[in-house]
Amino acid sequence: MTDDLPALDRTLLPGALTLPAAADPGHAPRILILYGSLRARSFSRLSAEEAGRILTHLGAEVRFFDPAGLPLVDDNADADHPRVRALRDLVAWSEGMVWSSPERHGAMTGLMKTQIDWIPLSDGAVRPTQGKTLAVMQVSGGSQSFNAVNQMRVLGRWMRMLTIPNQSSIPKAFQEFDEAGRMRPSPLYERIVDVMEELVRFTLLTRGRSAWLTDRYSERRESAADLIARVNLSQAT
Repeated sequence: MTDDLPALDRTLLPGALTLPAAADPGHAPRILILYGSLRARSFSRLSAEEAGRILTHLGAEVRFFDPAGLPLVDDNADADHPRVRALRDLVAWSEGMVWSSPERHGAMTGLMKTQIDWIPLSDGAVRPTQGKTLAVMQVSGGSQSFNAVNQMRVLGRWMRMLTIPNQSSIPKAFQEFDEAGRMRPSPLYERIVDVMEELVRFTLLTRGRSAWLTDRYSERRESAADLIARVNLSQAT
């Protein structure tokens, strides 16, 4: 039989895939929540807090990152800045994330993007976000829109995260919260419940298999080629 895949290294991809047993981390799902506004009555934060309450009810351990004091990227700051370090430590701790941003001028806010920009694609040999789950949410002052959540989906894919299908977009957010900052009962609130329930389910399904889900043939091949080059170099000297 002729080889139908002459360009394939079969030692790195020998044949049919089988689903491995999921490792049990032995703790509640760890969810980090980021929000994109510093206003005293920030609707992206208020909606994120509602999401956090739902996640806690669903059995998750929830932590928030307060973006106050986070410097701009490339503004004479580096990864040793205490707020950057705090953000990166939370990312490393988490197994999933929620990103909640206002839509401003048809896009996520600069503060939201700054937080994401401070999360590295790689930190030494570790990819801090690879294989982690992500839910995206946005609030708007006017009619319903999806520009911010769509942008955040692109960033989640770029950062090798598993962005869940469902999402939340709250139009005229100022009408949806009472004076105490709690969201009024509505289909928009129920959508947040749906999104958080889906996030926890996806996190439980994937966290014990995230390394397997994100293991790529091209990267295994690259690693093998690097090893061969090092071995050949050491043998030649």
